[in-house]
This record gives sequence, C-alpha cells and structure tokens, in this order.
Amino acid sequence: MSFFRSQLANVIEWDEFREDMIFWKWPNNEIKKGSKLIIRPGQDAIFFNHGRIEGIFEEAGDYEVDSDIIPFLSTLKGYKFGFASGMRCEVLFVNTKQFTVKWGTKGAIHLPTPQLPGGIPVRANGTFNFKVNDYVTLIDSIAGMRDRYLVEDVKIRITSVLDQLLMKWIGREGKDMFNLQNNASEIADGIKEDLDMQIINDGMTITNFYIMDFNYPKEIREMIKKSASHHMVGDVNKYQTIEMTDGISSGKIKGGSTASDMTGMMMGMNVANEMMRNMRESTQAGQQPSNQQHTQQNQTNDASSENKNIPNFCPNCGTKTSGGNFCSNCGHKLV
Repeated sequence: MSFFRSQLANVIEWDEFREDMIFWKWPNNEIKKGSKLIIRPGQDAIFFNHGRIEGIFEEAGDYEVDSDIIPFLSTLKGYKFGFASGMRCEVLFVNTKQFTVKWGTKGAIHLPTPQLPGGIPVRANGTFNFKVNDYVTLIDSIAGMRDRYLVEDVKIRITSVLDQLLMKWIGREGKDMFNLQNNASEIADGIKEDLDMQIINDGMTITNFYIMDFNYPKEIREMIKKSASHHMVGDVNKYQTIEMTDGISSGKIKGGSTASDMTGMMMGMNVANEMMRNMRESTQAGQQPSNQQHTQQNQTNDASSENKNIPNFCPNCGTKTSGGNFCSNCGHKLV
C-alpha cells in the first residue's frame, strides 16, 4: 500500500500564499510523474536544481509537468521519470507585485544647526515601494537558504539604515533646516538611490521612496512660527504687535482689564509710530528738492532786503549812491 501511495502525483502550488510574502519555496523537492503545476495571477514559478535555474514560468494557469514543464527545462529536459523515483528539482514561487511599506524614524534625528547648539530634533515618516527584479541573485543570496521571505524582513533591513541616510541627504539637500518639506523630493531621491544599493544584492530594487512629513517638537514649531513672523514684518515693533495680538486671541491677555487697556494703547502707539515712520520714508526723496528751493528763496530775499536798506545819498559826502554797500566818492559804508 505504501508503495503505491509513494507513486501518487504531486500538485505543485503556492498553498501558503500571503500578500506580504515575497517568495515561498515548495516544501517537496521530489516531483512525481504526472504532477501538475498551478500558477496563480501575480506569481512566477522558478524551477532550479543545485542553485541553477532550470526554467521560469510566468503565465497563470495549470500545467502538466510531464508535457508542459520538463521539455522546457534547460538541463533536465532529457530527464526520464523512473518508476520508483521522481525528478529531484526545487520550485520557488515569487510574488511579482510591487510592495508598499510605511516607514518612520525610530527616534528623533538631531540635525546640526548654528541656531541650536544641540541640534534640531526631527522625526520623519513616509512610504517606499520595492519589488523582486533578479531571480538569479534572489536564489543565490536568500532563497537558497530560506524557505520564505516576508515584507517585514525587508522593512527591518531598510529602517536599520534609514536614520543615517536621512542625516546624510538632509545635510546635502536640506536648504532650510526649519522647513525641510521644501526639499523633501530631493532628499527622498538621494535616499532612494542609497537604499536601492542596500537590497540590489538580494535581487530586489527600490522603485519609489516618499517623505510624507517632517515633524518638529512643539518648542521648535513655536520658534519657527516666531522666526517666520519676525522675518515677515521685518521690524521689532511690528513683531511685538503681532505677539500682543496672538496673546489676546489665545486668551493669554484678557480684554477689559488694565493690562488689556495698556496693551491696546501700546499697540495703537506702535501702529501710529510705524505709520509716521513710513510716511517720512515715502516722502523723504520729494522733500529734499523743496528744501533746496526754500534755501535759494531765502538767499534771494536776504539780498533784496539788503538792497532796500541802502540810502539814496551818502550821509557823509552827499553823493548819490549807485546801489553798492560803499560810497563811490568817499568810500563811506552805506549798510
């Protein structure tokens, strides 16, 4: 009875399929005569022997091993099934889809910056995509030693180096440490290249890498907000006005009290002073020519006033004056 049972045909299929499983090795390496291969959509079946790939079957469907598989195997196509034994060959099923993985920094990354001696603590998160692209390398590096491989295995490997790569590419592409989101695409492109080098030797490739968000601690976010406000207004008085306005709107400065009245008065004075300063600056260029004209007019008026004070006849000798400051006859000073 056991003799006939051993001759029963095999059904070669991925019966432990999971969406997060990258590959799965069929557990029986002896294929019986009359066996059938079942390939489902999104799967490839790889026949290999002693690490050497004999054939790759990509089309979904049912295949008879004797007639559909063996004639296409590279070195085993002349193999004849014996009565007492089967064909010794391993079968690896590979998930052909593109996998999507969410990632996040394990802890805060401290980015060096002159503004903060201890650096800026930043967290980041996003997603990356990868897929199997080299079956030969996959078998040599992983499948030859493991029966299955999960997305979680790749995620652990990627996240182990991700913090270092973030530091590296933020240093290269992060133009503004307080607003890294502006350069998120450039930073992500650099990280994608480095991560691809991490898993290319396992027969896989990173197809996309995205940074969804950079997260700063609350204290840093407040500093960024204040810095942006100060840069926007460009003036200390205006900055103080904004701070007072924020205080009133947040309830830190209550209305109807002496403090509120004083705050309102200070805000009004600051606004009035700012308006006066802007008016002076805007009219400064137009005032200068008017001042010069006024000076010239004063000089003309002074000269006219002096001419009016000159007498018609010299008081010393009685000679009629000619309009000068001294008498032309005796030299007496007339003015």
